[in-house]
Amino acid sequence: MARIGYHVSHEQHAPSSLLRYVGVAEAAGFVCAMSSEHFKPWSNAQGHSGNAWSWLGAALARTQLPFGIITAPGYRHHPAVLAQSAATLSEMFPRRLWLALGSGQRLNEDVTGLPWPEKAERTARLAECAQVIRALFEGETVTHRGRVTVVEAKLYSRPAHRPMLIGAAVTPDTARRVAEWADGLVTVGIEPDKLRPVFEAFWEGGGQGKPVFLQTKVCWDPDPARALAEAHTQWASNMLEGDVNWELRSPENFETAARFVRSEDVPGYVRVSSDLGRHAAWLAELAGLGPAEIIVHQVAGDQSRFAEAFGRHVLPQLG
Repeated sequence: MARIGYHVSHEQHAPSSLLRYVGVAEAAGFVCAMSSEHFKPWSNAQGHSGNAWSWLGAALARTQLPFGIITAPGYRHHPAVLAQSAATLSEMFPRRLWLALGSGQRLNEDVTGLPWPEKAERTARLAECAQVIRALFEGETVTHRGRVTVVEAKLYSRPAHRPMLIGAAVTPDTARRVAEWADGLVTVGIEPDKLRPVFEAFWEGGGQGKPVFLQTKVCWDPDPARALAEAHTQWASNMLEGDVNWELRSPENFETAARFVRSEDVPGYVRVSSDLGRHAAWLAELAGLGPAEIIVHQVAGDQSRFAEAFGRHVLPQLG
């Protein structure tokens, strides 16, 4: 059975609150966690975006949970600096970190003023950065001139066990491409029929036998009307499809694009229910796909109450 984890949403909560929530989640029985890593939220209603790397050191020290973090190399983060950040955490907290690399969103990466390329170029840059990071993890001195430039980089404080280098993908085509270099896959979704082709593309593309980490969205509240309303308020800007997700530059742009997202559209993107048994059944169905971890993101509402309720009524059904 998949390990069930708690998603740490830096875009929706203050870092100090998240440090408290992840402790509550661990006490409730969640056995792993995953952290988002952005510069801006998707909407002003979400309203936060703390530095995930600073926060992660505190969270690893405060809990015993293993963590994943997803980031985009080659824009805000030079791959050598990312490698050093991940290596330092892994040296202090052995075998408790996996590093996921994605091709990024303009929303976050545009702050450096670098040109924002088309998807094919972003995918090529991602693979190049992954190559640099892996070489640094292996102890090599790296000089590289290509889409990114690295000059005589070397990690002097390396962990005994390097973190897994995970590829992020939401489509089968991207999953197949990241399988060429990744130790595993991280993806997001709620529908098994849509997720299955992504899993299979990764495994068929070279990732056979490698783990898949799945982040899934839920919204639980004892009041079903409140659960739906809060999910709509917090997550409407994340229900856009197509290239618009990667091209918009600001929370205001996302709010404008999401103005026609209706409350009745929410269940297509978030599992909304006041019934904890139903949430357990949904997660069990996802576990049948074979992920190593299912990271549960409560997109709205009281995070502590959610963690405690799932700990009492949902997690025991998934053991």
